[in-house]
Amino acid sequence: MITWLTIFTAGFLTYATRLFPIITFGKFDIPAQVERALRFVPVSVLTAIFLPELVYINEELRLSLLNPRLLAGLLAIIVAWKTKNVIYTIVIGMVALWTLQFIFNLPMIEIGY
Repeated sequence: MITWLTIFTAGFLTYATRLFPIITFGKFDIPAQVERALRFVPVSVLTAIFLPELVYINEELRLSLLNPRLLAGLLAIIVAWKTKNVIYTIVIGMVALWTLQFIFNLPMIEIGY
């Protein structure tokens, strides 16, 4: 019974937190400055998620050309910017990462935690 109650509560809270802004902002006109600012939220969130994975390895900041994650990430950013294609970006980024890890003789899976 506790499992079902937990699932229901989690689902309800998820639904409520997503519905509240829709109901609230649906009744008001959002200022143009706020709309412009909200366009940067996805980019900011994604940057906050992936940037530490590129520059930190085993809790150590590695900003060098010997960091295969950073090099592959920069290549993936360039591919994303030029092609605007998610599949190309993922494939080229991963192939670059695997190739650089092979060149630098690093393990193929290196967890930064």
